[in-house]
Amino acid sequence: MTAPSPAGPRTGRSHHGPPSLRGGNLEAALRTLELSVRGRLDGLLQGNHLGLLPGPGSDPAEARPYRAGDDVRRMDWAVTARTTEPHVRETIADRELETWVVVDLSPSLDFGTADCEKRDLAVAALAAVAHLTRGGGNRIGAIVSTGAETVRIPARGGLAHTRSVVRRVAEVPRAGDGTRGDLTAALEQLRRPPRRRGLAVVISDFLGEPDWERSLRGLGARHDLLAVEVLDPRELDLPDVGTVVLADPETGRQREVETTPLLRREYAAAASEHRDRVADALRRCGAAHLRLRTDSDWISDIVRFALARKRTWSGGGR
Repeated sequence: MTAPSPAGPRTGRSHHGPPSLRGGNLEAALRTLELSVRGRLDGLLQGNHLGLLPGPGSDPAEARPYRAGDDVRRMDWAVTARTTEPHVRETIADRELETWVVVDLSPSLDFGTADCEKRDLAVAALAAVAHLTRGGGNRIGAIVSTGAETVRIPARGGLAHTRSVVRRVAEVPRAGDGTRGDLTAALEQLRRPPRRRGLAVVISDFLGEPDWERSLRGLGARHDLLAVEVLDPRELDLPDVGTVVLADPETGRQREVETTPLLRREYAAAASEHRDRVADALRRCGAAHLRLRTDSDWISDIVRFALARKRTWSGGGR
């Protein structure tokens, strides 16, 4: 699906959007981004990576009665046989978490018609993940793919390394128009060789066919998965602006069309169908799914997602 090219320059930036990483002073933008993340997330979820992605750990804990929706793979058959009632075995999360983030920075991310570009939002999402999983001996690494090149940043711990990861991803050069992204290849780099069990985060707009599903499902067999889908409102519906140029940055093709009511309905229907296909594929892979939009308060969206996950895992959502 192609995305409409912006009709013109944006007239201002909302306080909801992350700072722009284009322009003269990248260091100032990164400091602003870090302060935004720390100021609004510190004390809420810090020090508990299960706040970001609740789920089972690897160490066995106590058994409890089975509840609808529990993972049947956690059934404790010994306790079930002894009590004649279904029980599941709780688990305790590992003390040290290794997080790997796959960041898709293909040309389709170099686009935005609201508060920021999708690329800015992808880097901001990485900064939030890094902040929420930092501390306690935790480590973070990244694999960045632009379609033209792939950058691998080894997993290490510490505040200096966390800042370095965000900075290095922000500095990755943009690929030229006509460069096709390859999310599957990036996922395979993380999948092989196998790494210790941890958290795998994929940040992408997930445009195009979901041919990455098999690779992501393979990652899910070993790691907890979080998929961060980055969207722009113009990828979901067309405005009534008359003539508009639709452009596919990963092929370079452009097409001028008239935004008639029929075209707008067909465009919105196709976009909705594609987003549903992406959500279904992520669900089959066992990935938690967080959507961030360039026209929304992205930090509030992350907070709501994390708190909802905590409530669901603790049984509060039942």
